[in-house]
Amino acid sequence: MYLELHVGYLLIGRVLAGLTGDFNTILAGCFAYIADITDRESRTFRVAVLEACLGIAGMVASILGGYWRKSQGYINPFWLALAVNIFTAFYVYFCVRESVKDKKPSSLITPKHYKTVYQLFALPGENKRQSKLWLYCLALLLVVTVHMGAKDLMVIYELSFPLCWDSFLIGYGSAAEHLTYLSSLAGLRLFQLFLADGWVAELGFLSNIAGLVVFSVASTTPVMFTGYGLRFFSMATTPVIRSKLSRLVEEGEQ
Repeated sequence: MYLELHVGYLLIGRVLAGLTGDFNTILAGCFAYIADITDRESRTFRVAVLEACLGIAGMVASILGGYWRKSQGYINPFWLALAVNIFTAFYVYFCVRESVKDKKPSSLITPKHYKTVYQLFALPGENKRQSKLWLYCLALLLVVTVHMGAKDLMVIYELSFPLCWDSFLIGYGSAAEHLTYLSSLAGLRLFQLFLADGWVAELGFLSNIAGLVVFSVASTTPVMFTGYGLRFFSMATTPVIRSKLSRLVEEGEQ
């Protein structure tokens, strides 16, 4: 950014981040940590709390980021992001306790890890565990694909005719999108009192479908935000699937 090089140079950074796992590795570690320190009954809600943290961070960043970028450009926000990442790395290293009590010595670069993952999905287990693992993973893949894909498409649509949103409205739209993490957490807690986790996930699907249908016909700003409102429970599906996946495996397989 300081040298004002071609935007293609950003691809180098993205490749390096991808080769080292990027945000997905951090997210996987956080969810695995939650699975290690919670019991099976409370795990779904605890996972939803972790996802709600993502929503809070995304909402704050979306609102403040638009104003900050407008006044100071891109460099200072990136410096803040770098500082937060460095602080988080030190915090995890010095303050977060290891969740695995009986650690077995193993090498970082070894095919054993890949073999363990293969055995988890390939070898048959009790109560058709193998088929359930595959089906839940497929469901999670489809849900996340729709969520991430729709997010990018919505931004492109909001920038285009007939909406023609500016950076401020884009920020508020993104904040409304991240607000669903919090509303889904509250709804999940409520519906768990009288519904099984599977039915809670179905309600999440219905909320997501309703919002996407409204997005497909939206031509004004109020209708667009109505679609965001209808998706208030859409993020209740992923914590349920993650929790069910966690319950299918042993403690050392999280």
